Amino acid sequence: MNPSRALNLLSFIVSAITFFNVFVVADPENLQDMCPTATSTTLFMNGYPCKSSANISASDFKSWKLSNPGDTDNYHRSAVTLATAADFPGLNTLGLSIARSDIEVDGMVVVHAHPRSAEMMYVLKGVVIAGFIDTDTNLFEKRMQEGEVMVFPRGLFHFCVNAGFEAATVFSVLNSQNPGWVSIPGVMSPFQPNYDDVDMVKKLRTRLIASSMRG
Repeated sequence: MNPSRALNLLSFIVSAITFFNVFVVADPENLQDMCPTATSTTLFMNGYPCKSSANISASDFKSWKLSNPGDTDNYHRSAVTLATAADFPGLNTLGLSIARSDIEVDGMVVVHAHPRSAEMMYVLKGVVIAGFIDTDTNLFEKRMQEGEVMVFPRGLFHFCVNAGFEAATVFSVLNSQNPGWVSIPGVMSPFQPNYDDVDMVKKLRTRLIASSMRG
């Protein structure tokens, strides 16, 4: 990675962590210095249990997950890789997760929302158009160059489109260790099998698609 890009990315991550923790902390504050995720337990709770302090190591606070581009060989020509406390133990109880988006020319990250998190995105490489839609259906969008940052408020639908002539790379910091992901294409696809009336679900899906086409 270009040294100046690496420095800019590091500055962005530090700024994002400071901003989220001081101004818009979403997840509860931790009650101890650290709490790396204990992945071997089957205990169910709102979050993840902690490792024994005797088993904590420096490796818990490092992740390679975002080191390589994601697989963009798909319909949207994009890939989003998200590191949360589930696979990056050191994030547990810190109220943070981080994502990498790789977007090919003419590709896009589909319209989606994070129900438990705001998001701060940073353009590492390329040119993108990013934006979000508020609850009055107002669109806020900007053309973004390398080194620029944009914030998406919690729970609002947002998107990112490659508007340049080379592949784009975007990093995001989110103020939840489990931000969630709800996309419009996901809403239009078959629902999970947690319903009683199959015919009613089919009718609802048809109505949703028809309503979206009418705008």
